[in-house]
Amino acid sequence: HNDLPWNIRKFLKNQLREFRFGEDLRGITPWSTSSWSHTDLRRLKEGMVSAQFWSAYAPCSSQHLDAVQLTLEQIDLIRRLVLLYPQHMSLVTTADGIEESHRKGKLASLIGIEGGHSIGTSLAVLRMFYSLGARYLTLTHTCNTPWADCCKVDEPGQVPHIGGLSHFGTLVVSEMNRLGMIVDLSHVSVPTMLDALATSKAPIIFSHSSAHAICNSSRNVPDHVLKRIAVNGGLVMVAFYPHFVSCGEKATLKDVVAHINHIRDVAGIDHVGLGAGFDGINIVPQGLEDVSKYPYLFAELLADSDRWSEDDIAKLAGKNLIRVFRQVEQVRDHLEAQGMLPIDQAIPPEDILGRSYCRYSGPRT
Repeated sequence: HNDLPWNIRKFLKNQLREFRFGEDLRGITPWSTSSWSHTDLRRLKEGMVSAQFWSAYAPCSSQHLDAVQLTLEQIDLIRRLVLLYPQHMSLVTTADGIEESHRKGKLASLIGIEGGHSIGTSLAVLRMFYSLGARYLTLTHTCNTPWADCCKVDEPGQVPHIGGLSHFGTLVVSEMNRLGMIVDLSHVSVPTMLDALATSKAPIIFSHSSAHAICNSSRNVPDHVLKRIAVNGGLVMVAFYPHFVSCGEKATLKDVVAHINHIRDVAGIDHVGLGAGFDGINIVPQGLEDVSKYPYLFAELLADSDRWSEDDIAKLAGKNLIRVFRQVEQVRDHLEAQGMLPIDQAIPPEDILGRSYCRYSGPRT
């Protein structure tokens, strides 16, 4: 999970002719003076990154206003960025495509939509985002949608406005299963996690979340949900933001390893991955300062030879995500063979009117 597209919007108003992605951005303003910048092609190659979900993000303040337009513009930006670097990047929409891109030595570039408010409470918009290449949807960002509670409602003193997913929320999950779009539960409340797991016929992911047992942030995944992830066949991809890792301003590579090991211990080696969240965080762990540092994380894990083998590292680094993606596609194909048609638009009035919403203006992770 990488928020570079939003930074391009913020710094350059999506004008890619001014974006020198092939150079070291640490020496180019405004990137060199920003604490939010961790990504360029050089550092991606140094970090041996072969696949990346680029976030098509629209802020919560755009909900009920221009969220759909902003998300479309960010999808367009990602697609244009890939087209500018055809020797280095390829737009990928399938599990097989990730492996093919890897064989060609290119960066497999996938699109993820970060926040259910981006669909404007419309299954038609969801379907169109899929047709444009989006392959996961995070059901909420740090604001409630009319049909799902976000993680903020789990915090002390907060009151849920739904208590998980509404009926329309379950339709969103079911339509994502039919399309072959991965359900992402980062940012959602625990009841929303449980409702989505009970509804989805396909494995789900947390694209950038860590272990609640180590850091009790509402953005992290509690152990009882980790156990459900193992049953579901899904995946928790560990976030690097120190507030989710150490519950403080400072964290280290070893702190991230502790989260990886905990998720592995509770859910199993097949259900842990790397989410990071680079370019969407303004502080990073010591030793994981940017996208070039992934090999140092793997080296730290391999030093624990009693726990980690090279095959285990391969699962963590990407094979688990490819497996989940492929199973999501298999569920799609099974539903198609059963004759399942697109779900009709059916929004109960209570899903539109009379709801309150969380607002959050902190880091996008």
